[in-house]
Amino acid sequence: MDTGADRQDESGPEGMVAASTPLPPQPVTQSRAKRRLFGRIKNTFLRRTLIGLGLCTGLVFAMLAGWFGYCALDMPDTAPLFSPKRTPEIIVRDRHGREISRSGGTGITPVDLDTLPPALTQALIATEDKRFYHHFGFDPIGLARAAIANARAGHVVQGGSTLTQQLAKNIFLTRKQTLKRKTQELMLAVWLEMTMSKKEILETYLSRVYFGGGTLGIESGAERYFHKPARDLSTGEAAFLVGLLKAPDRYNPLKHRKAAAERTAFVLGRMYLEGYLDADAYRTAMTKPIAIEPMARRKNAGAGYFTDWVLFEMDRQLGRPKTDITIRTTLDLDLQAQAEAAVLAGLSVRRNAQQGALVSFDGTGAVLAMVGGADYRHSAFNRAIAARRQPGSAFKPFVYLAALLDGHTPWEIYTDAPIDIDGWQPTNYSNTYRGEMTLEAALAHSVNTIAVQLAEQVGRDKVVATAARMGLAGLKPYASLALGAQEVSLYDLSAAYIPFANWGFAARPYGIDSIFSKDGHLLYEHSAPPRARILSQRVLRMENLMLKSVVEKGTGRAARIPGHDIAGKTGTTDDYRDAWFIGYSPDLVTGVWVGNDDNSKMARVTGGSIPAQIWQSYMQAALASLPAAARAARLPVASPPPDIQKQKKLDHLLADLEKALP
Repeated sequence: MDTGADRQDESGPEGMVAASTPLPPQPVTQSRAKRRLFGRIKNTFLRRTLIGLGLCTGLVFAMLAGWFGYCALDMPDTAPLFSPKRTPEIIVRDRHGREISRSGGTGITPVDLDTLPPALTQALIATEDKRFYHHFGFDPIGLARAAIANARAGHVVQGGSTLTQQLAKNIFLTRKQTLKRKTQELMLAVWLEMTMSKKEILETYLSRVYFGGGTLGIESGAERYFHKPARDLSTGEAAFLVGLLKAPDRYNPLKHRKAAAERTAFVLGRMYLEGYLDADAYRTAMTKPIAIEPMARRKNAGAGYFTDWVLFEMDRQLGRPKTDITIRTTLDLDLQAQAEAAVLAGLSVRRNAQQGALVSFDGTGAVLAMVGGADYRHSAFNRAIAARRQPGSAFKPFVYLAALLDGHTPWEIYTDAPIDIDGWQPTNYSNTYRGEMTLEAALAHSVNTIAVQLAEQVGRDKVVATAARMGLAGLKPYASLALGAQEVSLYDLSAAYIPFANWGFAARPYGIDSIFSKDGHLLYEHSAPPRARILSQRVLRMENLMLKSVVEKGTGRAARIPGHDIAGKTGTTDDYRDAWFIGYSPDLVTGVWVGNDDNSKMARVTGGSIPAQIWQSYMQAALASLPAAARAARLPVASPPPDIQKQKKLDHLLADLEKALP
């Protein structure tokens, strides 16, 4: 029964509400509402972000898996890593199919790392892969560093490949730059790391590494450049060979001596920075000369300069050969023999003219003969290609050409007299002045003051542009430009004369005609650029007239060959340190340089003496070998204006009368 007492007990003595009675709702503030709202949003965002990241990551992994799976479908056979291998045989032939040289075709020499000088592997690791002992085939840090450097430069300036990746590429892959090839390279690198020890990877790498020109393996490289086994390499020699690996053509010391020296210094610097060399060892290696020895004797040793050049040109055009190949070149062995004999007979110990070089082109730019020095067996350095010397007056034809293009003519009168160009006062070779004379006579007698006047009048920038138009790029508009005071190679200077000889057409010099694999497959063929005229007939005729005068009645008279149109220019530098003659007949250009490797003075050897005599001896034989129609060809030459012709006849008549007088 419900009594009041019962209700009082239920509510308690003070009438408090029982615990089961719900509390009244509290008022919700604005800040608490915002926190709840942001919390819900944050939780939702995080969930969606995590889901999105998970999906993206899964998608990326799926794409990567698919890509690696696709690349794995046609992975190359790995058997070449373990099977015995021989170096590719390379046969070099002349333009008539006669064999010049044969190299390679021998087994690859195994490498024992324990027998090699420590400096070799130290140079290799310091330069190519300093984390070699700590990565598993590829180097993420190196790849990231290379990617950043390349992105900043806007083009490829660094590579992130490890030594293991390089080995994978050299053995199994081509040099074709594709994402698929790079992916396969990474996969093969990881496989190599799982298959071989670090020591085995280094030994295999050094036995297969490519030094250019068909030279494969460290033993062949040491023999090729230093004529010694790899175990006897000095620190500097080891650094040189390691430096060559990056670009065998670009750092070939027989073509690019300065670049090779700078690259060797870079490798030694890396060895010092990585702690492989102390300060004393570094200084010793940097200052000790590195002597490049000639290659093993060849069937035609005299053509060694040309063969070396061609083999490194092969690298530039084709890359490392993977099979036996035959290189068909532009060389003519008969003319090569004549060139070697002419250079050897012309040099003079008595006059301290102990080194010389010769290069000969046809009108298309094909190299017919190349002599890089007095004796290839004594020095393999190619002075026709790699030596850069001041050409002196042999550069003047381009000054006069700029003037002709600017509207001048060979018959204009200039005054040979002292001049001053901002304090510089050039003089003539004879230290005398002739007064008034035509431009034709000024070039024939190699008058310095008039050449400088022309360059100043036409503008040095125009002279530089004209030289570049003919193939001599990179010159600077200095005041001494007109006198040939900037260094060039014999090869480049001679090639720049080709348009004078081939009726005014541009020509790109070359030495390789084609390359074939052993089974006859064409791997490379020279492609001549479209025939483009760069000199008008009017300008060409006037230029030829002046350069013929050099030979007929000027400083180049020793180069005359009866019955042939000959033109050219002599060049002699200060103190007789360099002497040149660059000359031509129709479709045949030859350049000769004489001097000394130590840049010592010769005994008054000028371009019109020994170089012109060597040139004449070679060209007489070369012209005799041409077909009758080619021998009869004549250079296009301008005729003087009628009034000039009349004056010349009058001068001759007065001279005859003077002789007849008692």
